[in-house]
Amino acid sequence: MFRSPFRLALCVLTFSLFSALVGAAEPIEIPLWPDGAPGAPAQAGPESWVNNAKNGGQDNHVRNVHQPSVKVFLPEADKATGAAVVICPGGGYQILAIDKEGYDIARWLNQFGVAGIVLKYRLPHPDGAPAYGHDVPLSDAQRAIALTRSKAAEWKLEPDRIGIMGFSAGGHLASTASTHFNKGKADAPDPIDRLNCRPDFSILIYPVISFQDGITHTGSRENLIGANAKEDLVRLYSNELQVTAETPPAFLIHTEDDPVSTENSLVYYQALRKAQVPAEMHLYPKGGHGYGILQQGEAVNTWPKRCEEWMAKMGWLEKKK
Repeated sequence: MFRSPFRLALCVLTFSLFSALVGAAEPIEIPLWPDGAPGAPAQAGPESWVNNAKNGGQDNHVRNVHQPSVKVFLPEADKATGAAVVICPGGGYQILAIDKEGYDIARWLNQFGVAGIVLKYRLPHPDGAPAYGHDVPLSDAQRAIALTRSKAAEWKLEPDRIGIMGFSAGGHLASTASTHFNKGKADAPDPIDRLNCRPDFSILIYPVISFQDGITHTGSRENLIGANAKEDLVRLYSNELQVTAETPPAFLIHTEDDPVSTENSLVYYQALRKAQVPAEMHLYPKGGHGYGILQQGEAVNTWPKRCEEWMAKMGWLEKKK
């Protein structure tokens, strides 16, 4: 059926107005530091984006990040619960699997009223530039949490419902942010730095947790702290050893055939239980690693529903009056 350009334009306009009425919004990208990230090299090459999808579609991997940012996916206004999750894509501290473990996850969270805040964080060894310190990914994650909290009124969020989520090495970063945090610096010149960067909860999907021998994922450890790191640094980033009663509640997913040892989730869960921190863990026999929210007919593919149920049970999805 033929449609005139006018009628087509009218349809587009009508759809746009409808989207605005129901509260849908295009995602926006915001730099963590508008004036440039601290310590960024003066001569930095461009970010590298590679589509790793094997059968069409999109599965972008990013590296060489020098200006970290968050991409903000807000839910429709009538669904919004006030909760938000800062999402840390994985990639062994070498690349960021930003579609499969970032943007796709944010869109899934939006379906049940949670804002998805995808973190594009700096990696320790950018292409053709001096290496960053091992603390730079953590500083980006802490900044992302505080930035999200600072935008609570603008983005219709509850400042005490800001969680963090990570996949693989992104799970290590999320668990690091959950065990290495501060309550803000009251005298900081930047108002964002005055805010608490403790996440209110964490969601850890096939995470690297420990840097201890026999448990760790060697590539992630070496990319972050080097092959010959001193024992105190190994211990610092073995996050199961850093759990306290102030560590936020956690939801964990792992499979027994994952090349990242299941022991990572087990030791963190046990540490949380010892500290009397609420935690829920699901272990599945098959699924491997890096599956994101793809549906491949395995039992582990039910994890998104289990996660939503956990968030509801913990009260993160209740709309405040």
